[in-house]
Amino acid sequence: MSFLSIFRIVALLEGISYILLLFIATPIKYTMGDPQYVKLLGMPHGLLFVAYIAIALMLRPSLNWSGKQFKYVLLAAIIPFGTFYVDKKILSSKYE
Repeated sequence: MSFLSIFRIVALLEGISYILLLFIATPIKYTMGDPQYVKLLGMPHGLLFVAYIAIALMLRPSLNWSGKQFKYVLLAAIIPFGTFYVDKKILSSKYE
């Protein structure tokens, strides 16, 4: 398995964990007063976020990302559904 494949998996998992945290766990916490889901999803999401950023930094030289592309890759980690966009528009083109 290539490093790019690992990055794509981490990007997918980071995106899913972010969406679950934002749109399920946080509303449950504030509408029902139950913070257990935020606690449950918070740590895995944080680890995936750090892994996403670290792997992106390591992959940049080998994938020859321009400064603009690299900014999009990093920005995608903090925008809901952003990592899915990066996978579709930037990462998947490296396989073709």
